[in-house]
Amino acid sequence: MQIGEVAERVQLSHRTVRHYDDEGLLTPTRSAGNFRLYTEADVQRLLLIRQMKPLGFSLDDMRHLIAVLDELTATPGDEQRVRELRTFVATAQERRDRLAQQVRTADAWLEDLRSRL
Repeated sequence: MQIGEVAERVQLSHRTVRHYDDEGLLTPTRSAGNFRLYTEADVQRLLLIRQMKPLGFSLDDMRHLIAVLDELTATPGDEQRVRELRTFVATAQERRDRLAQQVRTADAWLEDLRSRL
């Protein structure tokens, strides 16, 4: 797939997809005309990245998780990688819980404002 199709599927801009490529989070091949060509695996990585972004994970965190997941695919059950994945899960849960609390606070504030109308 070319960048336009990938960007549309994952609902990211072309610029953002290129940025993640430049950061080494994707490994597209190149066509004879030097266009980036993405696979379904690249699309899945972009979706993973898109899910990590709202939780405040850094590009280094994303690289690390992608490496852990790739290694677990190659060597299922690798104890070290499973521990690393558990750490990611715990961190993601903490960040999600914090985000949920922020949404509850915002909802209460909005309700207060609406009650004044």
